[in-house]
Amino acid sequence: MTSSAITEQVVDPYAEALISLGSGQGILDTFAADIRFIAAVLQSSPELGEFLANPVIKTESKKDLLQQVFAEQIHPLLLNTLKLLADRRRIMFLGAVCRRFLDLQRKLQNIALAQVTTAVALTEAQQQSIRERVMDFTQASSVELQTTEDPALIGGVIIKVGSQVIDLSLRGQLRRLTLQLT
Repeated sequence: MTSSAITEQVVDPYAEALISLGSGQGILDTFAADIRFIAAVLQSSPELGEFLANPVIKTESKKDLLQQVFAEQIHPLLLNTLKLLADRRRIMFLGAVCRRFLDLQRKLQNIALAQVTTAVALTEAQQQSIRERVMDFTQASSVELQTTEDPALIGGVIIKVGSQVIDLSLRGQLRRLTLQLT
């Protein structure tokens, strides 16, 4: 069995259970916000992920750390789920569970994820304009933007929604012009 199949067998049931629990309790949006927060903490602190994934560290130490880091920040039901992951020695999959949960939540609520790359930071008006265009394009009920800056684009924007890529960057236009001229 491949590692991705094992991960899928471990990750999907927890993500689906969180979707079910959040929906059943009417707090799916709260869970989604909390899970985004957890994912951001894991991304900004690789040491935390390494600590949680370390098989030598005792489960109680991991649960204590989860309590210290997240107790005041996330819903108690979600904190209990994190502790359950630690008890079952599945806490090393926390990042994957977060990603899968957000994928399922977007699908359930018809939310499109647009990965937007720009040369400079977008204003709120520009972000709203991109959201509206992506909503028209995808027929989604709302759009979640993940923005990154890449000065190499020179100007413009690259928008990726699923497998669709819309390259409106100056670098992309120059590349297409170069291809036409050669």
